[in-house]
Amino acid sequence: MSQKRIQRIGRRIDRIKRTLLEIGPMRPGSLTRPYKDPQHHAGAYWQIGYTRRMKSRTEYVRREWVKEIRRQTVTHKRFKRLVDQWIDLSIEHSRLTIQMAEPEAT
Repeated sequence: MSQKRIQRIGRRIDRIKRTLLEIGPMRPGSLTRPYKDPQHHAGAYWQIGYTRRMKSRTEYVRREWVKEIRRQTVTHKRFKRLVDQWIDLSIEHSRLTIQMAEPEAT
Protein backbone atom coordinates (compact mmCIF):
# COMPACT_ATOMS: atom_id res chain seq x y z
CA MET A 1 0.00 0.00 0.00
CA SER A 2 2.73 2.47 0.94
CA GLN A 3 4.61 1.87 -2.31
CA LYS A 4 1.48 2.76 -4.30
CA ARG A 5 0.99 5.88 -2.20
CA ILE A 6 4.62 6.89 -2.80
CA GLN A 7 4.11 6.51 -6.56
CA ARG A 8 0.89 8.57 -6.45
CA ILE A 9 2.67 11.27 -4.48
CA GLY A 10 5.51 11.29 -7.05
CA ARG A 11 3.03 11.68 -9.91
CA ARG A 12 1.21 14.51 -8.10
CA ILE A 13 4.52 16.30 -7.46
CA ASP A 14 5.38 15.97 -11.16
CA ARG A 15 2.00 17.51 -12.11
CA ILE A 16 2.59 20.38 -9.70
CA LYS A 17 6.05 21.01 -11.21
CA ARG A 18 4.60 21.09 -14.74
CA THR A 19 1.88 23.49 -13.62
CA LEU A 20 4.46 25.77 -11.99
CA LEU A 21 6.39 25.95 -15.27
CA GLU A 22 3.32 27.45 -16.95
CA ILE A 23 2.69 30.19 -14.38
CA GLY A 24 3.02 33.68 -15.80
CA PRO A 25 3.58 37.10 -14.26
CA MET A 26 2.71 37.36 -10.59
CA ARG A 27 3.10 39.61 -7.63
CA PRO A 28 2.21 39.31 -3.97
CA GLY A 29 -0.29 41.47 -2.22
CA SER A 30 -3.87 42.53 -1.90
CA LEU A 31 -5.60 45.02 -4.11
CA THR A 32 -7.79 47.45 -2.17
CA ARG A 33 -9.85 50.53 -2.94
CA PRO A 34 -9.70 53.00 -0.04
CA TYR A 35 -11.26 56.47 -0.03
CA LYS A 36 -9.60 59.81 0.52
CA ASP A 37 -12.72 60.80 2.46
CA PRO A 38 -14.08 57.57 3.98
CA GLN A 39 -17.02 59.24 5.75
CA HIS A 40 -18.51 60.41 2.45
CA HIS A 41 -17.14 57.60 0.28
CA ALA A 42 -15.43 60.15 -1.93
CA GLY A 43 -12.11 60.07 -3.73
CA ALA A 44 -11.72 56.34 -4.24
CA TYR A 45 -8.40 55.07 -5.56
CA TRP A 46 -6.71 51.69 -6.01
CA GLN A 47 -3.65 50.48 -4.17
CA ILE A 48 -1.75 47.26 -3.65
CA GLY A 49 -0.21 46.37 -0.32
CA TYR A 50 2.22 43.57 0.38
CA THR A 51 5.07 42.48 2.62
CA ARG A 52 8.29 41.27 1.05
CA ARG A 53 11.51 40.47 2.94
CA MET A 54 10.04 41.79 6.19
CA LYS A 55 9.20 45.17 4.62
CA SER A 56 5.64 46.32 4.17
CA ARG A 57 4.90 48.29 1.01
CA THR A 58 1.93 50.07 -0.49
CA GLU A 59 1.76 51.29 -4.08
CA TYR A 60 -0.88 53.21 -5.95
CA VAL A 61 -2.39 51.48 -8.96
CA ARG A 62 -3.89 53.27 -11.94
CA ARG A 63 -7.40 52.25 -12.88
CA GLU A 64 -6.31 50.84 -16.25
CA TRP A 65 -3.90 48.44 -14.48
CA VAL A 66 -6.32 47.11 -11.88
CA LYS A 67 -7.42 44.11 -13.97
CA GLU A 68 -3.82 43.06 -14.70
CA ILE A 69 -2.65 43.54 -11.10
CA ARG A 70 -5.63 41.52 -9.87
CA ARG A 71 -4.69 38.73 -12.30
CA GLN A 72 -1.09 38.81 -11.06
CA THR A 73 -2.11 38.62 -7.38
CA VAL A 74 -4.42 35.66 -8.12
CA THR A 75 -1.54 33.95 -9.94
CA HIS A 76 0.72 34.53 -6.93
CA LYS A 77 -1.84 32.99 -4.58
CA ARG A 78 -2.11 29.98 -6.89
CA PHE A 79 1.70 29.71 -6.94
CA LYS A 80 1.86 29.75 -3.14
CA ARG A 81 -0.89 27.12 -2.89
CA LEU A 82 0.93 24.82 -5.33
CA VAL A 83 4.25 25.22 -3.50
CA ASP A 84 2.54 24.44 -0.18
CA GLN A 85 1.02 21.29 -1.69
CA TRP A 86 4.42 20.29 -3.05
CA ILE A 87 6.03 20.71 0.37
CA ASP A 88 3.28 18.74 2.12
CA LEU A 89 3.55 15.92 -0.42
CA SER A 90 7.34 15.89 -0.16
CA ILE A 91 7.16 15.55 3.62
CA GLU A 92 4.69 12.66 3.30
CA HIS A 93 6.87 11.05 0.61
CA SER A 94 9.92 11.28 2.87
CA ARG A 95 8.10 9.82 5.87
CA LEU A 96 6.70 6.90 3.87
CA THR A 97 10.09 6.17 2.31
CA ILE A 98 11.73 6.11 5.72
CA GLN A 99 8.97 3.89 7.17
CA MET A 100 9.36 1.41 4.35
CA ALA A 101 13.15 1.31 4.73
CA GLU A 102 13.12 0.78 8.55
CA PRO A 103 12.04 -2.89 8.55
CA GLU A 104 14.91 -3.70 6.17
CA ALA A 105 17.48 -2.07 8.44
CA THR A 106 16.54 -4.21 11.48
